[in-house]
Amino acid sequence: MADERYNWASLGIDTTKPSIARTYDVVLRGKDNFEVDRAFVDQIVKVVPEIYDVAAYNREVLGRGVRYLTEEAGLRQFLDLGSGLPTVQNTHQVAQASAADVRVVYVDNDPIVLAHGRALLAENDRTTVVTADVRRPEEILADPEVRRLIDFDRPVGLMLVGILHHLHDDEGPQRIVDTLMDAVPSGSHLFVTCFCASGQESRDAEQQYLAMLGTGRFRTPDEITAYFDGLELLEPGVVALPLWRPEGEVPAELSVGQRLMFGGIARKP
Repeated sequence: MADERYNWASLGIDTTKPSIARTYDVVLRGKDNFEVDRAFVDQIVKVVPEIYDVAAYNREVLGRGVRYLTEEAGLRQFLDLGSGLPTVQNTHQVAQASAADVRVVYVDNDPIVLAHGRALLAENDRTTVVTADVRRPEEILADPEVRRLIDFDRPVGLMLVGILHHLHDDEGPQRIVDTLMDAVPSGSHLFVTCFCASGQESRDAEQQYLAMLGTGRFRTPDEITAYFDGLELLEPGVVALPLWRPEGEVPAELSVGQRLMFGGIARKP
C-alpha cells in the first residue's frame, strides 16, 4: 500500500482520483496505490470479474514479447511508453535477463511513476524513467534522457502495451504510433496490446472506465490491427493475448477475460 503519510501532493500526485498507473498496479496486486484506485477496481470487478487475470495475461504477453524481441529479433534498446509503475517482471527485468547490455526507457505521465521508478531503478544505469505524455510524441523523442539511452540510428523496440486504449479517438492514437515509428530505423519493432471490443462485457467495462477514469476505449480487432499498417506483422497477427505465441496449452474456447485484450508485434521493413 502506498504510504498515506507521505506528502504526495507536493509531488503533484492527486490521491483523491484514480490514476491509470495506480489502478494497473492494483490489478497486478502491487502496493503503490491508494484507496481511490482500489475502489475503482472494485467497480470494474463487478462488470469483469476476471480483471485481475486480464492484467496477468497482459504481463505474461509482455514477457513473451520482450523475450522474442531480445533473443530472436536481437533488439538491445526499448522505449516503453505509458509503462506504469516498473513492477516485478517488467520490460527491463525480462530484457536484461536475456542480454545484460539492453537499455530501457520507461515513459509515463503519472508523477508517482517517477517517484517510485527512480528509486527502484537507482542502481540500474541502463534503465531510466521519464515523465512525459504519450500524446506528445515529439517531446518524448527529443527528451535528453531518452536520447541519452536510446540511439535512434539503431533498431528500437517501441512498446505501447496497455496504453492506446487510454487515448480517445480525437487524441489521434494512430498519429502517435506513426510519429514514433517514423523516428526509428528499419528493424525496429512495434509492440501493442489494447482493450478489445469482443462482446457485451467489454462494452459494459468501457462504460465503467469512461465514467470513473475518463479513459478506456475498447477497439475492434480491425482497429487494433490498423496500428500496424505499413509494418510486417509477425505471426500469429493481432490476437487475444493468451494466443500470442503461448508457452503452454490454451483452452479451445477463451473466457471473457482472455478475450478482453488483443495485441501483436510488427517489424519495420
